[in-house]
Amino acid sequence: MTTPQAPSTPDQTWGATPTPAPKPAWSPGRKIAAGAVAAVIVAGGGAAVWAASSSAATDTQAAPGGMPGGPGGGLGSALHGEYVASDGNGGYVTKIMQTGEVTELSATSLTAKSDDGFSKTYTITPAQATGLATGDTVTVVATESGSTATATSVTDGESAPGGGQGAPPSGAPARTG
Repeated sequence: MTTPQAPSTPDQTWGATPTPAPKPAWSPGRKIAAGAVAAVIVAGGGAAVWAASSSAATDTQAAPGGMPGGPGGGLGSALHGEYVASDGNGGYVTKIMQTGEVTELSATSLTAKSDDGFSKTYTITPAQATGLATGDTVTVVATESGSTATATSVTDGESAPGGGQGAPPSGAPARTG
């Protein structure tokens, strides 16, 4: 007596790797959903690129003394602070920036007081003092050596649209010297 054996198929041979079953095609609904997701991703990416390029245009405006972030930028509402800049010779220099009201003024010095009460006296040149008066709002950029702060630029904040306390002007001429 013989025992019947199941017929062998090429896919079921001992040691052979089985052939994967074909994947079912995507349904129309799944294709539409995938297309919608892709459209949202593309639109979001486009919006992100637009936003980045749009804000980069305003953030790169230079405030007095070459500081980035004029009106609308990152430092547009700064009253006073320090930052480090290149000295142009491979070194670095610490600079001071202050926006405030002129409380004392002479041909060689200017004292400014910010809205938060911070007050500082700067050494200036007669050219930087020209056209300024006590009570004017100015933005001063200076370097400090020891206890002496020497102004590298003085900008009258009232002569530019949008200028004034806390908003370094972009259109006002800086008095350097």
